Amino acid sequence: MTVHLPRAASAVLVLACACADPGGGDEAGTDAITGSSGDSSGGSSSGSTGASSVPTTSGTDGGSMSGTTGDASTGSPTSSTTDTLPPDMGPPARLSRCGEEPPPDAVLAPEIPKYAGACPILETGYMEGQAPNIIEQKVGPLTFNRKFLVIAPDDMQPDERLPVMFMWHWLGGSSKDFYERADAQNAVNQKRFIAVIPDGRTPEEGVFFKWPFSITDIDESLTAELEFFDDMLSCVHEQFNVDKDCVSSVGVSAGALFTSQLAGRRGDRLASFMSMSGGTGGNVVKNWKAPEHKLPGMVLWGGPGDFCIAVDFEDTSKDLEMHMVAGGHFVLECIHNCNHSTPPFEVPEGMTAFAPLWDFLRDHPFWLKAGESPYITEGMPLSMPTWCAVGAGNAIPPPGVCDQNECS
Repeated sequence: MTVHLPRAASAVLVLACACADPGGGDEAGTDAITGSSGDSSGGSSSGSTGASSVPTTSGTDGGSMSGTTGDASTGSPTSSTTDTLPPDMGPPARLSRCGEEPPPDAVLAPEIPKYAGACPILETGYMEGQAPNIIEQKVGPLTFNRKFLVIAPDDMQPDERLPVMFMWHWLGGSSKDFYERADAQNAVNQKRFIAVIPDGRTPEEGVFFKWPFSITDIDESLTAELEFFDDMLSCVHEQFNVDKDCVSSVGVSAGALFTSQLAGRRGDRLASFMSMSGGTGGNVVKNWKAPEHKLPGMVLWGGPGDFCIAVDFEDTSKDLEMHMVAGGHFVLECIHNCNHSTPPFEVPEGMTAFAPLWDFLRDHPFWLKAGESPYITEGMPLSMPTWCAVGAGNAIPPPGVCDQNECS
């Protein structure tokens, strides 16, 4: 159904696309961005980017990786890493993942600070009618109860040290919607991580588009959201055995627009991030803020048709890629060609539907060096679709367009 929002001030456009549910929910939503993409220096970009200098060759990893990259339309491999190495060199050393021993020279994530107050006793899982976890938040003179879900493996062991994935929903959605769409309980059981899924704010709570990513959101509002992230992480860390070197963030549409803001401002904490139909820049969305830590990012969108009313998510996604490449970050580009809708991941039997996201989390710990990724030297995991490729400008979308644009 169509979500009807109250009329915003004339300075703010109705972000119809960013609220539409690329996850394919019942609520089509209403979020949109317009204008040419720009950089933090005030310049502008057309949104197009050239091919990255990051290599696209790949190798193998004991059978766990696909071992090849190739033409997405044919599935034929282009080359393997060992084909391009000098004869006196063997395959490159395997990069360690989350849950494994970091290399001796690794730069590790800082310790997670303690919450300034008394954390609530966190309830895990989700059942209809279950009370959400709540952290009190102050924004100026106002106080709000911020709600979030914590999803942990059903059989989590006391000595198990788990990655954490923050999941930010689309404008027309909620934490419950993202939980259901991502099959989150099965995902954390299978891939061994903790999911933290917050609910966005309302216009009465000072944010018109659920998450403070627009240029009209005041700095105080964005700072409050960043502190909410800090508080959730601190409280989850207090109650569970968190792997501080494997904290990641994924957002969908409006949530993806905020995820890019979070990555720029909490790059010293995040190991990686994933933007699903999001991006940066333009006349409505805040520009990319370059973090000092070079964190890997998956930038995914639905092709030229990922557009809704006045929003072009291809432009905003390419703007994000442009800044990431310029800053030396690793980029995995994915273009599914299904417009503003659910990415059609075709994962091997036995994997959960969004397995590529969970694999990206586990494959990219904090200690990776600038621009480094196992996907460069070892190939991508079997869960990754053929329409993903290493480097901006390298993804080959599937032939034809699956007309699934859910904008209304």
